[in-house]
Amino acid sequence: MTISNKEMRVVAAITVTGTVLDENGMPLPGVNVVEKGTNNGTITDAKGKFSVNVASPQSVLVFSFVGTTTEEVVVGNQTSISVTLMNDVKTLGELVVMGYGTQEKKDVTGAVGSIDSEDFNKGVITSPQQLLQGKIAGVSVVSSSGEPGASQSMTVRGPSGLRSGNNPLYVIDGIPLDNSNSVGAVDPMSFINPSDIESIDVLKDASATAIYGARGANGVVMITTRNGKEGQSRLDFSSSVSFSKIARKMDVYSADEFREVVPAIGGDLNDGGASTDWQDLVTRTAVTQNYNMALSGGTKSTQYFASVGYQDQEGIIKENELKRYNGRLKLTQALVDDRIKVDVNLSASRVDNHRPNFNSVIGDALVANPTYAAYDAEGNPAYYGDVSNPLIQLEQYDDITSTDRIIGSISPSLEIIKGLTYKLNLGVDVSRTTRDEQYIPNSRYDQEGRLNSTFYDRDNTLLEHYLTYDFTKEGHHANILAGYSYQKVFEQERWWSISRFPENGVEPRYNPGQGQIIDLSQGDSYRGTNKPDGYAIKNELQSFFGRINYDLYDKYLFTANIRVDGSSKFGENNKYGTFPSFSAGWRISEEGFMGNGAFSDLKLRAGWGQTGNQEIPGKLSQESIELSTDGSVSYPFGDRDYPAGIKYSRYANPDLKWEVTTQTNIGLDFGLLEGSVSGSVDLFRKVTSDVLLSVLDSDPLRPQDAIYYDNIEDMEVRSKGVEVALDYKHSNADGVRYGIGANATFLDNEITGSPYTVIYSGSAQGGGMTGALVNGYVNRQPIGTFYLLDFIGIDEDGASIYRDVNGDKSINDQDRIAAGSSLPKTTYNFYGNVGYKGFDLSVNFNGVSGNKLYNNTANALFTKARLSRSLNTTDAANSYSNESINNSTTISTRYLEDASFLRLNNLTLAYTFNTEDLKINGWVKSLRLSVTGQNLFVITDYSGYDPEVDVKSNSGGYQSYGIDYLGYPKSRSIVFGLNISF
Repeated sequence: MTISNKEMRVVAAITVTGTVLDENGMPLPGVNVVEKGTNNGTITDAKGKFSVNVASPQSVLVFSFVGTTTEEVVVGNQTSISVTLMNDVKTLGELVVMGYGTQEKKDVTGAVGSIDSEDFNKGVITSPQQLLQGKIAGVSVVSSSGEPGASQSMTVRGPSGLRSGNNPLYVIDGIPLDNSNSVGAVDPMSFINPSDIESIDVLKDASATAIYGARGANGVVMITTRNGKEGQSRLDFSSSVSFSKIARKMDVYSADEFREVVPAIGGDLNDGGASTDWQDLVTRTAVTQNYNMALSGGTKSTQYFASVGYQDQEGIIKENELKRYNGRLKLTQALVDDRIKVDVNLSASRVDNHRPNFNSVIGDALVANPTYAAYDAEGNPAYYGDVSNPLIQLEQYDDITSTDRIIGSISPSLEIIKGLTYKLNLGVDVSRTTRDEQYIPNSRYDQEGRLNSTFYDRDNTLLEHYLTYDFTKEGHHANILAGYSYQKVFEQERWWSISRFPENGVEPRYNPGQGQIIDLSQGDSYRGTNKPDGYAIKNELQSFFGRINYDLYDKYLFTANIRVDGSSKFGENNKYGTFPSFSAGWRISEEGFMGNGAFSDLKLRAGWGQTGNQEIPGKLSQESIELSTDGSVSYPFGDRDYPAGIKYSRYANPDLKWEVTTQTNIGLDFGLLEGSVSGSVDLFRKVTSDVLLSVLDSDPLRPQDAIYYDNIEDMEVRSKGVEVALDYKHSNADGVRYGIGANATFLDNEITGSPYTVIYSGSAQGGGMTGALVNGYVNRQPIGTFYLLDFIGIDEDGASIYRDVNGDKSINDQDRIAAGSSLPKTTYNFYGNVGYKGFDLSVNFNGVSGNKLYNNTANALFTKARLSRSLNTTDAANSYSNESINNSTTISTRYLEDASFLRLNNLTLAYTFNTEDLKINGWVKSLRLSVTGQNLFVITDYSGYDPEVDVKSNSGGYQSYGIDYLGYPKSRSIVFGLNISF
């Protein structure tokens, strides 16, 4: 039979409409509805409705949605179809990304926290750590300051070691990153566009992290970026604009108050006759713009995802700006009946950071005399001999850092026989950073121009081979993994400086040849002189790994991991370390005796394992020599200068070995009311032994000015705690949906077996106190312990009184006490959401308690002595009326404050339009508008800008905690967002 074109056109005009519901009978938006075998399709709107034209009554519509079963319906003579998609536990489980693969959530026996893009924190986001702050029990994220792109300190179940390497290992789409060093103030993870991230999984206990061996002691963060999906191509565009202001100003004296208080304490008032709020002058309403566009789609054999992004974030302090440019491409191609698959990932980013000298700007703004005018008669920033004008610093100093980073990988895989697959993973991570610090020459302000330039390169290459074998037989299921990995990281840093530039209007960084002094004879201290300097280092890691996942009748679960790592950082006698783990689970809810009880899911799990930590500088196990003209290694010939001689600067340490963390975990996962209520409880204990420390060498024959690392016998870092998480979600038939949830972590941390009274880790800054001990590592005390004199008041002479702890009638370092820790004892988060039809509202709170913060800013700046010299302070400087204006400001508990807080982190109101009602559903698939308030309020007793701050003041290569010195204030932001899909 022959069908005319006219008849074909009539047949092709079949229009099918309908609704897709979830298993609770609620409309399901965003479902892919595709005519099978074609690219013809659509997605459901906010009410779960769809409309699609199909070719014939024989056409089959495929309904698919993440986390549900896929349904196929033959059109036949139907013009209206209603479909219900049921939750697919297996599909949901596959979203849990483990090392070198995925695992069904129901079968996970380790402690793993997961969050997808729908539940990410909203607002102005510059790094992925901010997306999950407060969202996962046991995971702490603390920003060093409120600066755009500020470094984020992330710990999993508390810090494991004493050095700076306590951040977890980050793995992006299978590529382990090396962020051990960076240049500039920007967090090294800020190169990632948050809009590209699909999900984040945090591996918390050793049974989950041991597959990464030497780098798993601090936890592993698995970041999965968005992928293309089979079905209709789609174009997503999102944009936001935000307005940010300083959230909380420091309450220094106003001009009128200043005029009263300075004479009242017996000080000398310098009254300039003006009234100036210096904090207002150096801050502003900052604007952030964000634009992202992504194209995705694919067929059964080919899927693709491509995106570009741009973010321009102004800081609330003037002359501060962060710009980020992103591009990403992901391709998946299946060949030979899906036996061969090739994954290609490529991302490129550029981050430009422009910042003034924040310490000087903030410090000058806080202490500047409020009776002084900001500008002179000519409209220039006024110059005063007795105090610095912060506006001058904004004009005369620039710190410009640019980082280009490219990450790429290609991962072909071959199914050799049914169930047996070989995969190759080739990856590169290349970054190039340039930093210019320039002092603009200006004779008016007596500033000689200077340019400090730094160039930092890092190349990270990865080669991995691994086999997986998966089989199921008569209730038995096993997945076996065996592989090899080689990773090499090369880094090089060079720096130099030139001074004395002419005052010709050209910035030094644009014409360094204008500088007149580059004296090579000056010393080689880091960036302190003109002499060029630098270093280069190569670290290598060779590994063999394996894993077995086994389950019996979907009830009894077992996992075993082992990884053998060989690192170039360690001595010849200890190059390799072995890191095993074991875990088991019992799905009690699958037992017959549970019947049809209240539990929809109930799983008991337990695990034990060991992981390593290699985060020390490279080459420290090797001998080192250096050239020197020192008289001890050289001798002059005649009238000539000393020729260079060679001397040992460090002897080899062939016994240097891995730091080992042993962790035990017991957990319970549960679900009630058909999954409406879900939660988990975990108890853990983590012990780090063979602690790596830099030590003084006791051998008098060895060079004494070198840095030696050693494993300290019997010294341990112990952490134990409890994690609790609970969620409730519900939907009503009338379209109302809501959910609430909370999580909390209770942590106990201590150091044991240390041979030292105290190991200095954090020191103070500021005039007369730079380098003074604030916190350290003390036996039987937590990491981050403040080791201070105990301030108990003011005596009759107006001087400070400190507790004489040992009773020897003398106050000295022997009277210092362990005065608390910066580590919170409790970290908590609670959140809620409610929606009705197109509207949805979500709120997120987070907080901590049981921790302290040293207010180094108050210690250095807010004293009665400074106030008496007409320098501004807060009223804390005058809190003791009998205190002498000559009283010294010793480091003590006087400036140690409670850092507990409760913060309203996010509040978002959004509306998703019904594009069918707007009659634009033919080309606009979804349309959403939102407004978000970020950091709307914080409840705290801390007197500084914000209690969530960690200005690094490391001492001796150890990690400082909980010191606030002129930290960049946090902002309060309102963000307006648009999301549209075509």
